[in-house]
Amino acid sequence: MLNNQDQNGQDKTTRQRKQTQGHSIIRWVTIVLAVVIVATGFIVYHYFSGALEPLNPDSKQQIQINVPEGSSTRQIGSILQEKKVVKSGAVFSYYVKSHNITNFKAGYYVLKPSMTLNKIAKKLQKGGSATPVLLGKYVLIKEGETIDEVGSTIEKSSNFTQKQFIALMNDKDFINSLYKKYPDLLGSAMKASNVRYRLEGYLYPATYSLGKKTTLKSVVTQMVAKENDVLKPYYAKIKKQKMTVQEVLSLAALVEREGNTTSDRQKIAGVFLNRLAIKMPLQSDVSVYYAVKKSFGSDLTTTDLKDKSLYNLRLHKGYGPGPVNNPSEKSVLAVLHPKDRSKDYLYFVANLKTGKIYFSKTYDEHLANAASQDPSNK
Repeated sequence: MLNNQDQNGQDKTTRQRKQTQGHSIIRWVTIVLAVVIVATGFIVYHYFSGALEPLNPDSKQQIQINVPEGSSTRQIGSILQEKKVVKSGAVFSYYVKSHNITNFKAGYYVLKPSMTLNKIAKKLQKGGSATPVLLGKYVLIKEGETIDEVGSTIEKSSNFTQKQFIALMNDKDFINSLYKKYPDLLGSAMKASNVRYRLEGYLYPATYSLGKKTTLKSVVTQMVAKENDVLKPYYAKIKKQKMTVQEVLSLAALVEREGNTTSDRQKIAGVFLNRLAIKMPLQSDVSVYYAVKKSFGSDLTTTDLKDKSLYNLRLHKGYGPGPVNNPSEKSVLAVLHPKDRSKDYLYFVANLKTGKIYFSKTYDEHLANAASQDPSNK
């Protein structure tokens, strides 16, 4: 049996051993923590230093970003990182704050992954464009252009030829594929007969980007898709007014070339609808230009006015085979929201100097207006 002195000695030794073990554990934990802290610091420093450098110094890629009004520095950093302009949005945010770079402006910017954070920040201070910036090649389809004119525009703006474009406009398989995608848009067009081009009127006038891998089919598909997007909100109203998309676009194409202001277009649409209601020919020279394949605004001869083409609405009643150009949304809205129909206007004539349009109910009134303004008869 151990005496108290021996027992106390052993307890002391045990305590000392435990204390030594505890100190060793603390030392190892401290060393490990120190290593972790140093390693973490090195990683953070390395990451931060790397993030200060351009994402890709050799890149020539142009990237468009949009900075919304009221965006914070952190939000702008997130946009830059998401668009792959900078390595880290957080580092960008820290960088501009630490360098007291402020007053970033909203807008559209074209930036490169090869730019430094300082260059990006300075550019954001100068202000961007209010609208998206066009990058690379693009084609601009103007309001009221015919398919033949669109073909010419495409040839001037791309590597595609007008001949290739016109061939695509006559490609039945391609047109059928578009109809399957957009039946509400193209349903009435597919049923129409004696049309020159099935897609006339359905290539929405707008600007379209042309990438390196863009095909002619994809360009045309974009145009038709845009037309569908624009008209989609109006399909129900078109149906309610007991019209077809083909009929609306046929009238809109005439209105596009006949009027300039919103009010004039609405009144002209009202005249055309009044004429249709009493089965009177629309008598628009716009249709004659298309019928005889002459540029709009050139001189029309007596022979032109008597051309037997079904597109000549001076001779034939109704809407004609289809649209004679690709009208804007403004002209479509004029047809859907005509003005002054209750006034029973059936005629209109424009003063070529002032652009003012005079409307009348009777042919005698119309002749008087025409004589006083000395323009061409409508």
